[in-house]
Amino acid sequence: MPDTVVIIPTYNEIENVEAIIGAVFAQPVDLHILIVDDNSPDLTGLKVKKLQKEFEGKLFLETRKEKSGLGTAYIHGFNWCLARDYKYIFEMDADFSHNPEDVIKLYKACHKEGAGLSIGSRYVTGVNVVNWPMGRVLMSYLASKYVRFITGMNIQDTTAGFVCYKREVLEAIDLKTIKFIGYAFQIEMKFKAYLKGFKIIEVPVIFTDRTRGESKLSSSIISEAIFGVISMKIKSLFKK
Repeated sequence: MPDTVVIIPTYNEIENVEAIIGAVFAQPVDLHILIVDDNSPDLTGLKVKKLQKEFEGKLFLETRKEKSGLGTAYIHGFNWCLARDYKYIFEMDADFSHNPEDVIKLYKACHKEGAGLSIGSRYVTGVNVVNWPMGRVLMSYLASKYVRFITGMNIQDTTAGFVCYKREVLEAIDLKTIKFIGYAFQIEMKFKAYLKGFKIIEVPVIFTDRTRGESKLSSSIISEAIFGVISMKIKSLFKK
C-alpha cells in the first residue's frame, strides 16, 4: 500500500475531475487519491465512480449529503486517511490551480527534508500567480501579510490550499476543535501546526487560476478569514 494520499474535495467539478485524477496518478509518486464530493448536482461523484474501475484500489470516493464548506470536507478526508496507514496526506484543488507536477516537490519536503507540513507557496519567491485580476492578487497577498502580522507565523502564503501533512501533524491537531470552514480553515490548520512546533517548509509553486468551472470564493469566506484570525490568535494566548 502506498504511504501517500491526495485529498481532492469536489463540488460541480465534472469538467475537471477526470483530467485532474489522471494527472495526479501520472506523477512519480506511488499514491492514492480520495475524492470528497459534496453530492454535486452535475454528477461529479458518478463520474468518479466510473473512474474507479480504471483506477481500481487506488481511487476512493466519499460522498457527503450536501455542500458544507471546504474545511469540513478536508476534516472528513483527514479522518478517513487517519483510519488507514498513510504517512503523507495532501490537500489539493480539482481545478488545476495546483499543478500536479508539484506533488513530488511537496512530498520530498516532508519525506526527505523533515517538514511536518510543506506548503505549495505562491509568495515565497515573489508573486507567482497566473490569470488572476490584479485586485484579487493584491487581496490574497495582503491577506497573507495580515495573517503573518496577527499570528507571528513566518509563512509567506498563509492561505495556501496546496499542502502536504505528515501523519503525526494531523494526529497532534485535535481536528474536532477546528472552527473555520472557508479559506480561514487553511490558516487555522497552519497555525495549529505552528503552535505545535512542527517544521514548516514553503515550496515555491506557480498558481494558475481555474479555466473551467466556477470559483467558490465569496465575501463571507473572505470575512471569515479576516475576523477569524484575530479570534484565533486571542484564544491561543489564553491557552498558554
